[in-house]
Amino acid sequence: MEKTKSYKQFDGFTNYYSHDSKVTGTKMSFAAYLPPQPAGKKLPVLYWLSGLTCTEENFITKAYAQLFAKKFGMVVIAPDTSPRGANVPGENDSYDLGTGAGFYVDATQGAWAKSYKMYSYVTRELRELVEKNLPVDGKRAGIFGHSMGGHGALVLGLRNPELYRSISAFAPICAPMRAPWGQKAFTAYLGTNRNDWAAYDATELLKQAEARTPILIDQGLEDEFLAEQLMTDELEKVCLASSYPATIRRREGYDHSYFFISTFIEEHFAFHGEQLRS
Repeated sequence: MEKTKSYKQFDGFTNYYSHDSKVTGTKMSFAAYLPPQPAGKKLPVLYWLSGLTCTEENFITKAYAQLFAKKFGMVVIAPDTSPRGANVPGENDSYDLGTGAGFYVDATQGAWAKSYKMYSYVTRELRELVEKNLPVDGKRAGIFGHSMGGHGALVLGLRNPELYRSISAFAPICAPMRAPWGQKAFTAYLGTNRNDWAAYDATELLKQAEARTPILIDQGLEDEFLAEQLMTDELEKVCLASSYPATIRRREGYDHSYFFISTFIEEHFAFHGEQLRS
């Protein structure tokens, strides 16, 4: 793991790292904010998953997260959204498949299966790397994200309650099996068997969830993708039917952008902080 850039910020450091990934077979990158802390102390950690077209840069430079990571005493980790340079035919042809669009699944189909393993990368390799090299308490971890990354946070959190004690999302793709973005990605990465898709669909996972990891979702009502791609109502129906501990807030006038995220990011840190302190 190599530190490639470092900037002092709010008395801590925003660092960028790269490493050769055994999971993807490519070089992977991630950003981390390390708030000021006494030597030897390990802090709770939040993993942020970004959306379509994003890299490790978007959240760490646009969300004002470092201010609140310092306030609540948490390390923040923001990985890239896909392998880069995997040389899969067609991986750079569209914004919603391939480069910048890993969808946090482990691909099983064709050339995608070799490198597009973002589920295993985030839950296993990245987590192990972070816990080994950075001052984090792996037993106090939460996960959050935006759009495609919100989908990822919900899925990874629901499938791994032993790893993540809190889950939150901004404008997540809640029912990717029904959404054009999800259908396109799942067909390419996972094939046409919809039973395989269900393992990466938060709405479907909630129907059989035994663990009760708390969830917080914020959704802007002026989000251009809400009706066709995000389908918040579908997830809420399942939560209500099963009495799942999810708080879903609809924000009047807000869209899909980082202007929306930065407005409410402090509340997400407070939510995770409450869960990770308990």
